Amino acid sequence: MPERRTVALVTLGCARNEVDSEELAGRLEADGWQLVEDAADADVAVVNTCGFVEAAKKDSVDALLEANDLKDHGRTQAVVAVGCMAERYGKELAEALPEADGVLGFDDYADISDRLQTILSGGIHASHTPRDRRKLLPISPAERQDSAAAVALPGHGPADLPEGVAPASGPRAPLRRRLDGAPVASVKLASGCDRRCSFCAIPSFRGSFISRRPSDVLNESRWLAEQGVKEIMLVSENNTSYGKDLGDIRLLESLLPELAGIDGIERIRVSYLQPAEMRPGLIDVLTSTPKVAPYFDLSFQHSAPGVLRAMRRFGDTDRFLELLDTIRSKAPQAGVRSNFIVGFPGESEADLAELERFLNGARLDAIGVFGYSDEEGTEAATYDDKLDEDVVAERLAHISRLAEELVSQRAEERVGESVHVLVESVDDEEGVYGRAAHQAPETDGQVLLTSGEGLAVGRMVEAKVVGTEGVDLVAEPLTGSLACSEEAGR
Repeated sequence: MPERRTVALVTLGCARNEVDSEELAGRLEADGWQLVEDAADADVAVVNTCGFVEAAKKDSVDALLEANDLKDHGRTQAVVAVGCMAERYGKELAEALPEADGVLGFDDYADISDRLQTILSGGIHASHTPRDRRKLLPISPAERQDSAAAVALPGHGPADLPEGVAPASGPRAPLRRRLDGAPVASVKLASGCDRRCSFCAIPSFRGSFISRRPSDVLNESRWLAEQGVKEIMLVSENNTSYGKDLGDIRLLESLLPELAGIDGIERIRVSYLQPAEMRPGLIDVLTSTPKVAPYFDLSFQHSAPGVLRAMRRFGDTDRFLELLDTIRSKAPQAGVRSNFIVGFPGESEADLAELERFLNGARLDAIGVFGYSDEEGTEAATYDDKLDEDVVAERLAHISRLAEELVSQRAEERVGESVHVLVESVDDEEGVYGRAAHQAPETDGQVLLTSGEGLAVGRMVEAKVVGTEGVDLVAEPLTGSLACSEEAGR
């Protein structure tokens, strides 16, 4: 028999891209491709790019160039770009980066195997001319759902799939193949975004907000549980909007208890929540449902009213602090993280001081800080009152130092608390690491357990926090603390 074609997927960017890569992997494996971890062992290296900010775009280009270097001395014959950067720039990227043998947009995902085979055979697949995806979709909920398949939106897979990719019987999961054995996996709730933040270009290439059907989310989560996944992280550009296009803005509140009822799943985490869209019922579900982590990934971005209005966002310092007080009155140990942009056009010293006032009062567990830079195609790029680059850099450094100090202080506040830790790494030399309910993968720190006796990856263990290392915690497992009960994810 002829040797199977091999493909490696290199993923950059957010958890949504990780899900896209696993869907591409599922499609390719179902069509006879062999998946390999190392690009040097692949006939085709597929780089799933990020197109969010300049630094991420540079990382994507570097990854493509690194993969291209393999063509001179390894098995690799072709390098293909997919993902947000490929979708956003299409033909422009293909012309600027001839090292990429193909630049594929989202509409190519359904035929990814044919596209790669054409490129591998020396053929050329013409890259698309980028267009604003916000203008592609009809308005009515029914039409929006029907059109999801038509434009091959990531996360909206077919209902019937080949054997071996999903369970052999019962409802089938979307076409997806896990690329690692981690005990946590992301599940997409939706694609796209209907918000029009002045600094963000995501809606233009990800399209308008389209929710997945609850049954699809549940079926995929059940399938992941069968693959050994213990924690589900729900992702989209804006999870607080889930269900609005299906006629039920409170759909997340009813979906979460159903997800918590899946056998094998120990914890459900909801990412990316809009502060202006938080509602009492959603806070109640997130803070009181067994197995649902009381975790709030709130996109504040700033707290000075004038800056927020210029960003086309809502809120202010006092309202945001009131929201956090409400959350902590229901779940004192709740985890809260957020990102902030400093140096936004028109930001004054008083605005920066207002942001500092919020950060000092918010007691956030994790803080991401970014310096503003123009993003082409956004409203903010047209603003006149831009700050000098050195001023932006100075403010970025100042707020970053403050953030590092504050999250370390918040970690110290947790000394003495009991936490449920999902074990993710067991190593004789490096020790045993995991994450508590207030820590999302890769962004919020981790927990070092003082003992690994009887522990394995994927186990949930109760531990007492006895120390800190910056944002990270040091915790001592409690005797007989393997978390088997329905409260394990709390």
